[in-house]
Amino acid sequence: MLRFLTAGESHGRGLMALVESFPAGYDVSADDINRQLERRQRGYGRGGRMQIERDRVTILSGVRGGKSLGSPIACLIDNIDWPNWQHLMAPDSLRPDKWTADERRRGKTSAPRPGHADLAGAVKYFTHDLRNVLERASARETAARVICGSIARQLLSVYNIRVTSHVVAIGKARAGRRKVSFDDIETAADRSPVRCVDPVVSKRMMNEIDEAMQDGDTIGGVFEVRAVNVPIGLGSYAQWSTRLDGLLAGALMSIQSVKGVEIGDGFAAGRRRGSQVHDRIGFDPHEIPGHRKGFIRRTNAAGGIEGGLSNGGEIVIRAACKPLATLRRPLETVDLVTKKRTTAITERSDACVVPAAAVVGEAMMAMVLASAFTDKFGHDSRTDIDAGFAAFLEREL
Repeated sequence: MLRFLTAGESHGRGLMALVESFPAGYDVSADDINRQLERRQRGYGRGGRMQIERDRVTILSGVRGGKSLGSPIACLIDNIDWPNWQHLMAPDSLRPDKWTADERRRGKTSAPRPGHADLAGAVKYFTHDLRNVLERASARETAARVICGSIARQLLSVYNIRVTSHVVAIGKARAGRRKVSFDDIETAADRSPVRCVDPVVSKRMMNEIDEAMQDGDTIGGVFEVRAVNVPIGLGSYAQWSTRLDGLLAGALMSIQSVKGVEIGDGFAAGRRRGSQVHDRIGFDPHEIPGHRKGFIRRTNAAGGIEGGLSNGGEIVIRAACKPLATLRRPLETVDLVTKKRTTAITERSDACVVPAAAVVGEAMMAMVLASAFTDKFGHDSRTDIDAGFAAFLEREL
Protein backbone atom coordinates (compact mmCIF):
# COMPACT_ATOMS: atom_id res chain seq x y z
CA MET A 1 0.00 0.00 0.00
CA LEU A 2 1.35 3.40 -1.01
CA ARG A 3 1.51 5.57 2.10
CA PHE A 4 3.43 8.44 3.62
CA LEU A 5 4.75 9.55 7.01
CA THR A 6 6.02 12.93 8.20
CA ALA A 7 8.24 13.96 11.09
CA GLY A 8 9.63 17.14 12.57
CA GLU A 9 8.63 20.07 14.74
CA SER A 10 7.57 23.52 13.62
CA HIS A 11 10.72 25.19 14.97
CA GLY A 12 12.95 22.12 14.92
CA ARG A 13 15.88 21.53 12.62
CA GLY A 14 13.61 20.56 9.73
CA LEU A 15 10.69 18.53 8.44
CA MET A 16 10.96 15.05 6.98
CA ALA A 17 8.69 13.20 4.57
CA LEU A 18 8.78 9.49 3.80
CA VAL A 19 6.83 7.88 0.97
CA GLU A 20 6.68 4.08 1.13
CA SER A 21 5.81 1.56 -1.59
CA PHE A 22 6.20 4.10 -4.38
CA PRO A 23 6.72 2.10 -7.61
CA ALA A 24 10.01 2.08 -9.51
CA GLY A 25 10.59 3.85 -12.81
CA TYR A 26 8.73 7.14 -12.38
CA ASP A 27 10.22 10.59 -12.78
CA VAL A 28 10.63 12.34 -9.42
CA SER A 29 11.69 15.96 -9.73
CA ALA A 30 12.80 18.17 -6.85
CA ASP A 31 11.91 21.19 -9.01
CA ASP A 32 8.30 19.98 -9.23
CA ILE A 33 8.19 19.48 -5.47
CA ASN A 34 9.59 22.97 -4.87
CA ARG A 35 6.93 24.50 -7.11
CA GLN A 36 4.22 22.92 -4.98
CA LEU A 37 5.94 24.04 -1.77
CA GLU A 38 6.04 27.58 -3.10
CA ARG A 39 2.30 27.46 -3.86
CA ARG A 40 1.62 26.43 -0.26
CA GLN A 41 3.47 29.47 1.05
CA ARG A 42 1.35 31.95 -0.88
CA GLY A 43 -1.97 33.39 0.22
CA TYR A 44 -3.38 36.64 1.48
CA GLY A 45 -3.45 36.68 5.27
CA ARG A 46 -0.33 34.60 5.83
CA GLY A 47 1.83 35.56 8.80
CA GLY A 48 5.46 36.47 9.39
CA ARG A 49 6.67 32.87 9.17
CA MET A 50 6.14 32.95 5.41
CA GLN A 51 8.52 35.90 5.19
CA ILE A 52 11.23 33.78 6.82
CA GLU A 53 10.92 30.30 5.35
CA ARG A 54 11.76 29.52 1.74
CA ASP A 55 10.98 25.84 1.63
CA ARG A 56 13.24 23.79 -0.63
CA VAL A 57 13.37 20.02 -0.65
CA THR A 58 16.39 17.73 -0.44
CA ILE A 59 15.71 14.19 -1.68
CA LEU A 60 17.70 11.82 0.54
CA SER A 61 16.81 8.38 -0.78
CA GLY A 62 14.63 6.34 -3.09
CA VAL A 63 15.51 8.29 -6.26
CA ARG A 64 18.48 7.85 -8.58
CA GLY A 65 19.06 9.74 -11.80
CA GLY A 66 15.64 11.36 -11.46
CA LYS A 67 13.82 8.00 -11.34
CA SER A 68 12.13 6.28 -8.41
CA LEU A 69 13.80 3.05 -7.28
CA GLY A 70 10.88 1.34 -5.56
CA SER A 71 12.53 1.86 -2.18
CA PRO A 72 11.27 4.43 0.37
CA ILE A 73 11.61 8.02 -0.82
CA ALA A 74 12.89 10.19 2.03
CA CYS A 75 12.95 13.99 1.79
CA LEU A 76 13.99 16.87 4.03
CA ILE A 77 13.12 20.56 4.35
CA ASP A 78 15.47 22.62 6.50
CA ASN A 79 13.81 25.17 8.78
CA ILE A 80 15.66 28.40 8.05
CA ASP A 81 14.62 29.82 11.45
CA TRP A 82 16.34 26.93 13.28
CA PRO A 83 19.34 29.00 14.51
CA ASN A 84 16.93 31.20 16.48
CA TRP A 85 15.33 28.17 18.11
CA GLN A 86 18.13 25.64 18.57
CA HIS A 87 18.59 26.46 22.28
CA LEU A 88 14.85 25.98 22.85
CA MET A 89 14.37 22.89 20.68
CA ALA A 90 17.68 21.07 21.18
CA PRO A 91 17.20 17.29 20.87
CA ASP A 92 19.98 16.46 23.35
CA SER A 93 19.76 18.70 26.43
CA LEU A 94 17.93 21.92 27.29
CA ARG A 95 19.71 24.60 29.32
CA PRO A 96 17.05 27.06 30.52
CA ASP A 97 19.68 28.70 32.73
CA LYS A 98 21.44 29.82 29.52
CA TRP A 99 18.30 31.18 27.82
CA THR A 100 17.95 34.85 27.02
CA ALA A 101 14.88 36.74 28.23
CA ASP A 102 13.28 36.31 24.82
CA GLU A 103 14.08 32.59 24.80
CA ARG A 104 12.55 32.17 28.24
CA ARG A 105 9.39 33.85 26.98
CA ARG A 106 9.19 31.53 23.98
CA GLY A 107 10.65 28.40 25.51
CA LYS A 108 8.15 27.14 28.03
CA THR A 109 4.50 28.07 28.16
CA SER A 110 1.50 26.68 30.02
CA ALA A 111 -1.50 28.75 28.84
CA PRO A 112 -3.39 26.57 26.32
CA ARG A 113 -5.20 28.16 23.37
CA PRO A 114 -8.93 27.43 23.00
CA GLY A 115 -9.46 25.65 19.68
CA HIS A 116 -5.93 24.19 19.55
CA ALA A 117 -4.46 20.82 20.51
CA ASP A 118 -2.65 22.42 23.46
CA LEU A 119 -4.81 21.28 26.37
CA ALA A 120 -5.80 17.83 25.10
CA GLY A 121 -2.19 17.17 24.05
CA ALA A 122 -0.85 18.20 27.44
CA VAL A 123 -3.24 15.81 29.17
CA LYS A 124 -2.53 12.98 26.73
CA TYR A 125 1.27 13.24 26.89
CA PHE A 126 1.35 14.44 30.54
CA THR A 127 3.26 17.68 30.25
CA HIS A 128 2.89 21.23 31.56
CA ASP A 129 5.13 22.53 28.79
CA LEU A 130 2.89 23.24 25.82
CA ARG A 131 5.92 23.69 23.57
CA ASN A 132 6.07 19.88 23.57
CA VAL A 133 2.59 19.78 22.03
CA LEU A 134 2.22 22.80 19.79
CA GLU A 135 5.45 22.23 17.86
CA ARG A 136 4.17 19.02 16.29
CA ALA A 137 0.48 19.96 16.22
CA SER A 138 1.36 23.04 14.15
CA ALA A 139 0.22 23.26 10.53
CA ARG A 140 3.87 23.74 9.61
CA GLU A 141 3.78 19.94 9.26
CA THR A 142 1.72 20.32 6.07
CA ALA A 143 4.82 21.35 4.15
CA ALA A 144 5.96 17.74 4.43
CA ARG A 145 2.57 16.58 3.21
CA VAL A 146 2.94 18.76 0.14
CA ILE A 147 6.21 16.98 -0.64
CA CYS A 148 4.47 13.61 -0.53
CA GLY A 149 1.55 14.87 -2.56
CA SER A 150 3.87 16.27 -5.20
CA ILE A 151 5.57 12.90 -5.58
CA ALA A 152 2.14 11.28 -5.97
CA ARG A 153 1.13 13.87 -8.57
CA GLN A 154 4.17 12.99 -10.64
CA LEU A 155 2.86 9.43 -10.86
CA LEU A 156 -0.72 10.48 -11.58
CA SER A 157 0.35 12.88 -14.33
CA VAL A 158 1.67 9.96 -16.40
CA TYR A 159 -1.95 8.82 -16.73
CA ASN A 160 -3.32 12.35 -17.23
CA ILE A 161 -4.96 12.40 -13.80
CA ARG A 162 -4.95 16.03 -12.69
CA VAL A 163 -5.74 17.65 -9.36
CA THR A 164 -6.50 21.31 -8.63
CA SER A 165 -8.27 23.46 -6.05
CA HIS A 166 -9.85 26.83 -5.42
CA VAL A 167 -11.30 28.77 -2.50
CA VAL A 168 -15.08 29.16 -2.52
CA ALA A 169 -15.61 31.04 0.75
CA ILE A 170 -13.77 33.13 3.32
CA GLY A 171 -15.95 34.43 6.11
CA LYS A 172 -19.14 35.90 4.66
CA ALA A 173 -17.61 36.29 1.16
CA ARG A 174 -18.73 33.35 -0.94
CA ALA A 175 -18.47 32.44 -4.59
CA GLY A 176 -21.72 31.42 -6.27
CA ARG A 177 -22.63 27.80 -6.96
CA ARG A 178 -22.21 28.28 -10.71
CA LYS A 179 -20.19 25.57 -12.39
CA VAL A 180 -16.54 26.51 -12.81
CA SER A 181 -14.57 24.28 -15.13
CA PHE A 182 -11.48 22.42 -14.03
CA ASP A 183 -9.41 24.25 -16.66
CA ASP A 184 -10.65 27.64 -15.43
CA ILE A 185 -9.61 26.76 -11.89
CA GLU A 186 -6.16 25.62 -13.03
CA THR A 187 -5.69 28.84 -14.96
CA ALA A 188 -7.16 31.40 -12.59
CA ALA A 189 -6.85 30.21 -8.99
CA ASP A 190 -3.11 30.72 -8.58
CA ARG A 191 -3.45 34.26 -9.96
CA SER A 192 -5.67 35.27 -7.06
CA PRO A 193 -4.15 36.16 -3.66
CA VAL A 194 -6.88 34.06 -2.06
CA ARG A 195 -7.05 31.37 -4.79
CA CYS A 196 -10.60 32.37 -5.81
CA VAL A 197 -11.37 32.33 -9.54
CA ASP A 198 -13.89 35.19 -9.28
CA PRO A 199 -11.98 38.51 -9.06
CA VAL A 200 -14.93 40.35 -7.50
CA VAL A 201 -15.38 37.74 -4.78
CA SER A 202 -11.59 37.65 -4.29
CA LYS A 203 -11.65 41.29 -3.25
CA ARG A 204 -14.48 40.61 -0.81
CA MET A 205 -12.50 37.73 0.67
CA MET A 206 -9.46 39.96 1.11
CA ASN A 207 -11.66 42.53 2.85
CA GLU A 208 -12.89 39.83 5.23
CA ILE A 209 -9.28 38.96 6.07
CA ASP A 210 -8.34 42.64 6.52
CA GLU A 211 -11.20 43.19 8.94
CA ALA A 212 -10.24 40.13 10.98
CA MET A 213 -6.60 41.25 11.11
CA GLN A 214 -7.60 44.75 12.24
CA ASP A 215 -9.52 43.17 15.11
CA GLY A 216 -6.60 40.94 16.09
CA ASP A 217 -8.72 37.99 15.00
CA THR A 218 -8.64 35.14 12.49
CA ILE A 219 -11.09 33.90 9.87
CA GLY A 220 -11.91 30.61 8.17
CA GLY A 221 -13.58 29.49 4.97
CA VAL A 222 -14.15 26.70 2.49
CA PHE A 223 -11.97 25.29 -0.29
CA GLU A 224 -12.77 22.80 -3.03
CA VAL A 225 -10.44 20.17 -4.50
CA ARG A 226 -11.11 18.48 -7.84
CA ALA A 227 -9.60 15.65 -9.86
CA VAL A 228 -10.25 14.76 -13.50
CA ASN A 229 -9.53 11.71 -15.67
CA VAL A 230 -9.78 9.40 -12.67
CA PRO A 231 -10.56 5.92 -14.02
CA ILE A 232 -13.75 4.23 -12.97
CA GLY A 233 -13.36 1.67 -10.19
CA LEU A 234 -10.75 3.12 -7.80
CA GLY A 235 -11.53 2.20 -4.23
CA SER A 236 -13.87 -0.57 -3.14
CA TYR A 237 -17.19 -1.27 -1.45
CA ALA A 238 -15.83 -4.55 -0.02
CA GLN A 239 -14.66 -3.05 3.30
CA TRP A 240 -15.29 0.25 5.07
CA SER A 241 -11.58 0.99 5.13
CA THR A 242 -11.19 0.77 1.34
CA ARG A 243 -14.03 3.08 0.30
CA LEU A 244 -12.59 5.95 -1.75
CA ASP A 245 -14.97 8.56 -0.34
CA GLY A 246 -14.04 7.56 3.21
CA LEU A 247 -10.33 7.69 2.40
CA LEU A 248 -10.61 11.13 0.79
CA ALA A 249 -12.81 12.52 3.55
CA GLY A 250 -10.41 11.26 6.21
CA ALA A 251 -7.42 12.65 4.35
CA LEU A 252 -8.89 16.13 4.09
CA MET A 253 -10.30 16.06 7.61
CA SER A 254 -6.78 15.34 8.89
CA ILE A 255 -5.57 18.74 7.69
CA GLN A 256 -5.13 21.14 10.60
CA SER A 257 -8.12 23.51 11.00
CA VAL A 258 -10.47 21.44 8.78
CA LYS A 259 -13.74 20.74 10.59
CA GLY A 260 -16.08 19.63 7.81
CA VAL A 261 -15.90 17.72 4.52
CA GLU A 262 -18.48 17.06 1.80
CA ILE A 263 -18.29 15.21 -1.52
CA GLY A 264 -20.29 16.34 -4.52
CA ASP A 265 -23.50 18.04 -3.41
CA GLY A 266 -22.78 16.80 0.11
CA PHE A 267 -25.07 18.28 2.75
CA ALA A 268 -27.29 19.93 0.14
CA ALA A 269 -28.26 16.45 -1.09
CA GLY A 270 -29.79 15.76 2.30
CA ARG A 271 -32.41 18.42 1.61
CA ARG A 272 -33.59 16.94 -1.71
CA ARG A 273 -35.37 13.88 -3.02
CA GLY A 274 -33.52 11.05 -4.71
CA SER A 275 -34.92 11.93 -8.13
CA GLN A 276 -33.29 15.36 -7.79
CA VAL A 277 -29.93 14.06 -6.60
CA HIS A 278 -28.84 10.91 -8.41
CA ASP A 279 -26.92 11.35 -11.66
CA ARG A 280 -28.74 9.63 -14.54
CA ILE A 281 -26.64 7.19 -16.55
CA GLY A 282 -26.25 7.29 -20.31
CA PHE A 283 -24.09 5.46 -22.81
CA ASP A 284 -22.00 6.80 -25.67
CA PRO A 285 -20.23 4.13 -27.77
CA HIS A 286 -17.73 6.74 -28.90
CA GLU A 287 -16.42 6.84 -25.33
CA ILE A 288 -14.96 3.30 -25.70
CA PRO A 289 -12.15 2.58 -24.98
CA GLY A 290 -11.54 4.93 -22.09
CA HIS A 291 -11.52 5.40 -18.36
CA ARG A 292 -15.33 5.76 -18.21
CA LYS A 293 -16.11 2.76 -20.42
CA GLY A 294 -18.66 4.69 -22.46
CA PHE A 295 -20.91 5.45 -19.49
CA ILE A 296 -21.71 9.15 -19.21
CA ARG A 297 -23.40 11.48 -16.72
CA ARG A 298 -24.71 14.93 -17.53
CA THR A 299 -24.72 15.89 -13.85
CA ASN A 300 -22.29 15.17 -11.03
CA ALA A 301 -24.14 15.48 -7.73
CA ALA A 302 -22.22 12.40 -6.55
CA GLY A 303 -18.91 14.21 -6.92
CA GLY A 304 -17.40 11.39 -8.96
CA ILE A 305 -17.84 8.69 -6.30
CA GLU A 306 -20.64 6.14 -5.82
CA GLY A 307 -20.67 3.24 -3.40
CA GLY A 308 -17.09 3.91 -2.34
CA LEU A 309 -15.82 3.72 -5.95
CA SER A 310 -14.79 6.35 -8.47
CA ASN A 311 -17.42 6.42 -11.21
CA GLY A 312 -15.34 8.06 -13.93
CA GLY A 313 -16.69 11.53 -13.26
CA GLU A 314 -14.83 14.53 -11.91
CA ILE A 315 -14.12 14.08 -8.21
CA VAL A 316 -15.29 17.11 -6.24
CA ILE A 317 -14.69 17.48 -2.51
CA ARG A 318 -14.99 20.52 -0.24
CA ALA A 319 -13.51 21.20 3.16
CA ALA A 320 -14.47 23.83 5.73
CA CYS A 321 -11.64 25.41 7.74
CA LYS A 322 -12.30 26.93 11.13
CA PRO A 323 -10.52 30.19 12.02
CA LEU A 324 -7.04 29.59 13.40
CA ALA A 325 -6.73 29.26 17.17
CA THR A 326 -3.80 31.65 17.62
CA LEU A 327 -5.16 35.17 18.06
CA ARG A 328 -3.32 38.44 18.46
CA ARG A 329 -5.99 39.27 21.04
CA PRO A 330 -5.96 35.93 22.84
CA LEU A 331 -8.96 34.36 24.54
CA GLU A 332 -9.38 33.50 28.20
CA THR A 333 -7.91 30.21 29.39
CA VAL A 334 -6.52 28.51 32.51
CA ASP A 335 -2.82 28.11 33.27
CA LEU A 336 -1.87 24.44 33.49
CA VAL A 337 0.49 25.01 36.45
CA THR A 338 -1.34 27.55 38.61
CA LYS A 339 -4.87 26.57 37.50
CA LYS A 340 -5.67 30.28 37.54
CA ARG A 341 -7.45 32.26 34.88
CA THR A 342 -5.17 33.87 32.31
CA THR A 343 -5.00 34.64 28.59
CA ALA A 344 -3.90 32.11 26.00
CA ILE A 345 -0.42 32.04 24.55
CA THR A 346 0.35 33.77 21.27
CA GLU A 347 2.54 32.36 18.54
CA ARG A 348 3.55 33.79 15.19
CA SER A 349 0.61 32.79 13.01
CA ASP A 350 -1.65 33.59 10.07
CA ALA A 351 -4.93 35.49 9.95
CA CYS A 352 -6.31 33.14 7.29
CA VAL A 353 -4.95 29.82 6.10
CA VAL A 354 -7.68 28.77 3.65
CA PRO A 355 -5.74 29.42 0.39
CA ALA A 356 -2.75 27.43 1.67
CA ALA A 357 -5.00 24.69 3.05
CA ALA A 358 -6.43 24.25 -0.45
CA VAL A 359 -2.96 23.41 -1.77
CA VAL A 360 -2.50 20.94 1.09
CA GLY A 361 -5.89 19.49 0.14
CA GLU A 362 -4.58 18.86 -3.36
CA ALA A 363 -1.61 17.00 -1.90
CA MET A 364 -3.84 14.82 0.26
CA MET A 365 -6.16 14.00 -2.63
CA ALA A 366 -3.17 13.14 -4.84
CA MET A 367 -1.80 10.74 -2.23
CA VAL A 368 -5.15 8.97 -1.80
CA LEU A 369 -5.70 8.69 -5.56
CA ALA A 370 -2.15 7.46 -6.21
CA SER A 371 -2.56 4.83 -3.50
CA ALA A 372 -5.91 3.67 -4.91
CA PHE A 373 -4.49 3.72 -8.44
CA THR A 374 -1.54 1.49 -7.55
CA ASP A 375 -3.83 -0.80 -5.54
CA LYS A 376 -5.74 -1.42 -8.76
CA PHE A 377 -2.99 -1.43 -11.38
CA GLY A 378 0.17 -2.58 -9.56
CA HIS A 379 2.76 -1.60 -6.97
CA ASP A 380 6.20 -2.60 -8.15
CA SER A 381 7.18 -0.82 -11.35
CA ARG A 382 5.93 1.58 -13.98
CA THR A 383 6.26 -1.18 -16.59
CA ASP A 384 3.76 -3.36 -14.72
CA ILE A 385 1.39 -0.48 -14.00
CA ASP A 386 1.48 0.82 -17.58
CA ALA A 387 0.55 -2.66 -18.84
CA GLY A 388 -2.28 -3.01 -16.34
CA PHE A 389 -3.67 0.43 -17.11
CA ALA A 390 -3.44 -0.07 -20.86
CA ALA A 391 -5.34 -3.36 -20.59
CA PHE A 392 -8.01 -1.65 -18.49
CA LEU A 393 -8.47 1.11 -21.08
CA GLU A 394 -8.90 -1.36 -23.92
CA ARG A 395 -11.30 -3.80 -22.36
CA GLU A 396 -15.05 -3.38 -22.74
CA LEU A 397 -17.69 -4.26 -20.17
